[in-house]
Amino acid sequence: MIESEALLGLPGYQITEVREDAGWNRIRAVYTGKVCCPNCGATDLRTKDRRLRRIRHENWGERRTVLEVETRKFQCLACNRFFWQRFPGIRPGGRATEPYRKSVYRKHFDGISRHRLSKREGISGSTVERWFLEFLQLSLNERRNAPCPQVLGIDEHFFSRRHGFATTFCDLRGHRIHDVVLGRSEASLEGYLNRLEGKHLVRVVCMDLAAVYRALVHKHFPNARIVADRFHVIRLVNHHFLACWKELDPVGSKNRGLLSLMRRHRHNLRPEQHSRLAQYLKENQAIEVIYRFKQRLCYLLLEKHLNQKKCAKLIPKLLRAIAELRSAILPSLVQLGNTLHAWREEIATMWRFTRNNGITEGFHTKMEVLNRQAYGFRNFQNYRLRVRVMCS
Repeated sequence: MIESEALLGLPGYQITEVREDAGWNRIRAVYTGKVCCPNCGATDLRTKDRRLRRIRHENWGERRTVLEVETRKFQCLACNRFFWQRFPGIRPGGRATEPYRKSVYRKHFDGISRHRLSKREGISGSTVERWFLEFLQLSLNERRNAPCPQVLGIDEHFFSRRHGFATTFCDLRGHRIHDVVLGRSEASLEGYLNRLEGKHLVRVVCMDLAAVYRALVHKHFPNARIVADRFHVIRLVNHHFLACWKELDPVGSKNRGLLSLMRRHRHNLRPEQHSRLAQYLKENQAIEVIYRFKQRLCYLLLEKHLNQKKCAKLIPKLLRAIAELRSAILPSLVQLGNTLHAWREEIATMWRFTRNNGITEGFHTKMEVLNRQAYGFRNFQNYRLRVRVMCS
């Protein structure tokens, strides 16, 4: 006896015939399950009509498959309603079984383009996109009530020329995207954050040095500690240092070899690179003083995995470095000192909490890939739906 359920992947069917017709597999099956009225649930029915229904099913090997099932029109003697017989795994009026729709969704999810998939399966591209969005929405609904993450990463990324930037909320502990919201200003994010549930559960928020995000966190996440992203802090220090170097030595700062050496940490230089950099700094004493100061500040910022006692010892060093920058003569150093002074608490918190936004930046790369595969999104809600499911 043929195991019909194992072959079809649908319960309650009995295969009566399998034939090949012009490269197609045609499976004739009979539904052996119980039929009842969808309105009242009664089983006292009278047959009024019959017809053969042809539904697209999962491919068998490289051949396309059609499932042929005889369906009947019934009259319910209890409520006097007329209805066509319904089958499990097939939507009312649908022309494809749920296993086949899900197989198309998985192929598109794995990276096969809509155009190639529509040609391969013999269906329209709009059908592929519609089925794909339906299963994405179904996957999203399964975790719609997910609580706010305890460790949250906030960062911006570019969405489109028409809509501008979007803000990413990332669960850094669970390594998944919590949500994506269009805009990066306080006005555009205010409505979403007012509706967000479970904000009191957030304990740590990691972000770059964006004043707008800091104000929103203080307002909407009362129990959260803000941690500055270490990468952005050190990049800011290097940016102002290179601007200061350009003011002091416009010619030397254009040397690409020297530029590469000045930007690196000392432990990343080879012995011959150390010698070359030392020779240049020996000839430029003012630049050497600033370079040594920058190196000390960067190594101070690179400290991590510290307890409260060790952090207390480093705080005076950070405050002295900020005071020296704010009292400098060069405008670039003064501006750097003012920025570090405004973010001194969030920067000092980096030593205690090791979380950073590297996970969020990695998801931004994946979002760019999704955008390129779709040749750009016009509808932000479709983009948001795809990101929340595929980046989780």
